Amino acid sequence: MTRGRSDGTPKKRLITTICVVAIFLGFLYAYYGSIFGNQDRGASTLQHGSKSLSHYLLGSEDSEESSTTTVQEDPEDGIVPKSYPVCDDRHSELIPCLDRHLIYQMRLKLDLSLMEHYERHCPPPERRFNCLIPPPAGYKVPIKWPKSRDEVWKANIPHTHLAHEKSDQNWMVVKGEKIVFPGGGTHFHYGADKYIASIANMLNFSNDKMNDEGRLRTVLDVGCGVASFGGYLLSSNIIAMSLAPNDVHQNQIQFALERGIPAYLGVLGTKRLPYPSRSFELAHCSRCRIDWLQRDGILLLELDRVLRPGGYFAYSSPEAYAQDEEDLRIWREMSALVGRMCWRIAAKRNQTVIWQKPLTNDCYMQREPGTRPPLCRSTDDPDAVWGVLMEACITPYSDHDHKAKGSGLAPWPARLTSPPPRLQDFGYSSEMFEKDTETWQRRVESYWNLLSPKIESDTIRNVMDMKAHMGSFAAALKDKDVWVMNVVQEDEPNTLKLIYDRGLIGTTNNWCEAFSTYPRTYDLLHAWTVFSDIEKKECSAEDLLLEMDRILRPTGFIIIRDKQSVIDMIKKHLSALHWETVATANSSSDSELESDEVVLIIQKKLWLTSESVRDSE
Repeated sequence: MTRGRSDGTPKKRLITTICVVAIFLGFLYAYYGSIFGNQDRGASTLQHGSKSLSHYLLGSEDSEESSTTTVQEDPEDGIVPKSYPVCDDRHSELIPCLDRHLIYQMRLKLDLSLMEHYERHCPPPERRFNCLIPPPAGYKVPIKWPKSRDEVWKANIPHTHLAHEKSDQNWMVVKGEKIVFPGGGTHFHYGADKYIASIANMLNFSNDKMNDEGRLRTVLDVGCGVASFGGYLLSSNIIAMSLAPNDVHQNQIQFALERGIPAYLGVLGTKRLPYPSRSFELAHCSRCRIDWLQRDGILLLELDRVLRPGGYFAYSSPEAYAQDEEDLRIWREMSALVGRMCWRIAAKRNQTVIWQKPLTNDCYMQREPGTRPPLCRSTDDPDAVWGVLMEACITPYSDHDHKAKGSGLAPWPARLTSPPPRLQDFGYSSEMFEKDTETWQRRVESYWNLLSPKIESDTIRNVMDMKAHMGSFAAALKDKDVWVMNVVQEDEPNTLKLIYDRGLIGTTNNWCEAFSTYPRTYDLLHAWTVFSDIEKKECSAEDLLLEMDRILRPTGFIIIRDKQSVIDMIKKHLSALHWETVATANSSSDSELESDEVVLIIQKKLWLTSESVRDSE
């Protein structure tokens, strides 16, 4: 056949062309066929058929830039992506640094007996999923707090095995389109509220109130299940960090966060918990399936590190009451261990024992030489936590804390605005602390004024401050019905202990890596100069944008406070991420802004993949 020669008719050529175009458009529709649209609360995110394919591909009318599948050359910044691929639906619950598939693929040599496979193992850059995490089929706007404490949409977390596995313990019950939480647990089948009151009664707290007139504020619940214990503490002005791994009881933490209860994915394994020393007034374990005797009691010693002077450990387990030979052996060995740690029994009743940590170093100094566990080295920093291995040693108090005979904290809520005793560790004055508190009070008021057209009193529940410093952003939200996960970056001054001293909670993270949480778990992210910080580390801003999208709920908000060049960069990615601008402010319109600062408030749109659409129908 000669080059250029036609062996068919024009009609045949036209039909072929039409078929090719139709196949191409069909591919585009299948790959990018998610549909944007607003919806009423509780309704499905999908408004099927409300927009044409061409409207979807070009973006909604109120988006700043059109969303296409092409890339465009920017004369100043080079190539800027105008769309991100959507991850496979199998990754709708991806937690990049806690991904067991990654562990298997990379053939990491981990000791399963030490729970290393539940600790953080982040993917190298070449193994990252540079795509948008899709919601599950039929995803709905989460039920609002406080109703969410007791029920969530089943479609949002389509896992019901715990309802069957724990059916005799009232963890959760499936009722139609919802999963209901009666408030039960492994050791409190008849409700967390009654169990909490019994613990308060054992400790002789006034009126059986767990908060002990504001003296007990922060709690660590280890092996928390679906976090009903922490959920029922909130009404007593107690905030619990509910902690569990993504183990055989999968999705525990996902359920907790969907309910609007503070929670974090973590494990007592080989590395320290991501909390500074003396963070919690109470640690709690109700049938948490932890071998506290292993490795010379190293896990109990980790609890000792994070407990305040005079703090309590409430332990509900067969070892505390059962009379069979094995339980008695464990009880005897555990009693001997905590005795050498200088803990004393504060109360013991029925199925629960409560130990108390000493207020001073006196007991430690009176132990016989060579007693194990030993005291930690004086050079050991008890507040260093990022990737730091646990040690089987007791963390003694500093000379100052030994003399103070306690934490020196005001009762809640006064401690929120009282200068924390550990300010001096950073060379901060009380005046600096008070000024920081006042500054963020004004800034938060300004944020809420900008958000007011889009939110109601119950719109926002789970909040993250990605660069918390002293926690003043969270403190300014005290009168809102929200809780805040305060994040201190691992390479900055460890001000997390000031945050805990204020009666708030938080953790440590490196924003060059993913955060330890499920997708779609926060309603509001606050990023104050976080992008400027990662620029200095030469991390990818796009990776951080994708991570923020992963952990943000559909219809959730992001407040970015940064320099103009950062804001300009982020605006170029809005339509690609299916985000839209809610408001902007600069120093000319907001006196609280520094001359080089700009505030950009963004809302995440609602969308489903075409595969999810088919599954929902």
